[in-house]
Amino acid sequence: MAFAGRPVETDVTPGAWLADALHPSPGRVGSLVPPTFPAFARVFHPAVRYAEDDDIDVTWAEVAAANGRTAHAAMQWASITGSWEYHGEDDQPGLWNDAPADGHLPAPVAARLAAVLARHTTTPDDCWFGVWSGFGFITADAPTLALPGREHWLVRGHIELAAANMADEPHEQSASLWWPADRAWCVATDIDLASTFVGGSVACIADVLAADGLETAAVTADCPVGRDTDRINPPPE
Repeated sequence: MAFAGRPVETDVTPGAWLADALHPSPGRVGSLVPPTFPAFARVFHPAVRYAEDDDIDVTWAEVAAANGRTAHAAMQWASITGSWEYHGEDDQPGLWNDAPADGHLPAPVAARLAAVLARHTTTPDDCWFGVWSGFGFITADAPTLALPGREHWLVRGHIELAAANMADEPHEQSASLWWPADRAWCVATDIDLASTFVGGSVACIADVLAADGLETAAVTADCPVGRDTDRINPPPE
């Protein structure tokens, strides 16, 4: 079995450092990427608006403003839209038609993020990518890397694999984890969240926060990550 043309690794010990470093209690940034990094960023997955034959990315800040809510680093989708139903099939016509993807970093966003992170590793051609083993449309007969609450198959390759589809068509699925061999940073896209989190050096995260084409916010390792953790905008009924 191969993901994005790369064979699934049979030796998962190169990921053992993650299992040792992650905070064992779920629900915080440090349980997704190691809290030992000096700085952290949240990357918001964009919503999408249909415009004839084009799909236009819509930022969370745009959605918050249109709904009279406040954009901030810990905002949550249901709180800025006003309904839990907006995690499902409903939309806000004229504003957005597809909600941000849960557990999947869209390929264009992943490519932009990878281009930034490539400048902050000595091993951009040697990176590790984790694929959650619980997706029903992805299978492999190989050992998994056990992390708190999640198990992942691993593949190895150039940083550009961050934007590759790890599933077979017609499914589309990004890597759930990726990090370079020199462990300069780590990226996590949890299956239940519509955001991706990055841990790295202060300079690395500053670069991510300043990057064009990414909606980001600075966070800390202790920041909560659940859907109901917005403490500024009113929760939906």
